[in-house]
Amino acid sequence: MNPTRDDLLKAMPESGLFAGKEWLTSPEPFPIPAPLMAEMNKLGHRLHVFQKACNDLYYRSLKGKAAPWIAEYLDAGKPPELLDAARAKPLRNALPGVIRPDLILTESGFALAEIDSVPGGIGLTAWLGRTYAALHPGKMPVGGADGMIDGFRSIFPHGGDVVISQESAGYRPEMEWLAAQCGPSFAVREAEHYQSLDGRDVYRFFELFDLPRIPGWQALQQAAAEGRLTLSAPMKPWLEEKLWLALFWSRPLRALWRQELRENQRDALAKIIPRGWVVDPAPLPHHAVLPGLDINAWDELAGFSQKERQLVLKRSGFHEDAWGSRSVVIGHDVSQPEWADSVRLAQESFAESPWVLQQFQTARVVEHPYFDRTTGGVRIMQGRVRLCPYYFVPRDGSPIQLGGVLATIVPADKKILHGMTDSILVPACAAPE
Repeated sequence: MNPTRDDLLKAMPESGLFAGKEWLTSPEPFPIPAPLMAEMNKLGHRLHVFQKACNDLYYRSLKGKAAPWIAEYLDAGKPPELLDAARAKPLRNALPGVIRPDLILTESGFALAEIDSVPGGIGLTAWLGRTYAALHPGKMPVGGADGMIDGFRSIFPHGGDVVISQESAGYRPEMEWLAAQCGPSFAVREAEHYQSLDGRDVYRFFELFDLPRIPGWQALQQAAAEGRLTLSAPMKPWLEEKLWLALFWSRPLRALWRQELRENQRDALAKIIPRGWVVDPAPLPHHAVLPGLDINAWDELAGFSQKERQLVLKRSGFHEDAWGSRSVVIGHDVSQPEWADSVRLAQESFAESPWVLQQFQTARVVEHPYFDRTTGGVRIMQGRVRLCPYYFVPRDGSPIQLGGVLATIVPADKKILHGMTDSILVPACAAPE
């Protein structure tokens, strides 16, 4: 039996899940076809290997064993004190414990828009999984009722603190609910007043650009470097840059990627990572062009026609506009002057906040039911889907776990697939064979 809108409202925690936000609910989880589900089950390991390769390439660049411009790109605009702390030798191999890619559902499969190492939605997806498993057991969410909760516990087997900043305070209710389900050894704390305790592991729910507002960050980083606690995600700003998805396509780095990734891993990633470029305004020789764009200078990109602008511009990272969809500019969805201004801003920002350019991926249009807010009746939305699987890297070295998948279905006329009041948020399930 499908859940009703009242069933979902009654199951909602008293304090809600997102501060001051709402979304459309649905009687049905979102079905993922079997071939895509099979790929999604493999993706967590592939992305973990990719992040390890990115980390290794960064250090090789620092040591002069790879092109120095790799680290120069990734360090642009970062405070020296953060870079010094992030490069602490004991943390050389530290990687995120949670991996959440943003996947755009397309006609041929899915496309990887970005990878979030400090994602929101963990508590929401956990609540959706448990709620739909209980109310709609015939269509079990990916990960089952407790996949997200078990996954989060696996990276903090002895409990810990979710340390969340005011910048991310809207997500606090979902993380408080998650901590309560994980058990009494978990708690949610304010980042701005946090004092680390030896042996008390920490889930970092604050952005690195926000460190000036968090006086205790250096003590926390020092404790992690000395092995007195585990910090996830590690404070490594180079791992949180969207630049990596463009560098994956960089011709000068082909040999390095071959060294870091097996052929089957490279091929699998190449199928889902859109072609991308770093917006580096350095002049090219008169006889050279940017591969795939066929332009000699970025100013030529500014003059592209609407048909040519099937492209996306976005900040790479370490900026208050680099998370969510704040900096995203979709070329064919803005006027030519707006596009030209965005290209100009991207070039001017390069030294302190690089931008990336990606090929736009057209999302497949689907139909999915939702509850009308006014009447409670079921209506059908024609929409486009962003799938966010949550992968957990267990502390004990066991295989990476897919805890659950959050599906965000936005109206079909929206180009940016991001959570909003007129979007449906549901867990995903495996479609019947």
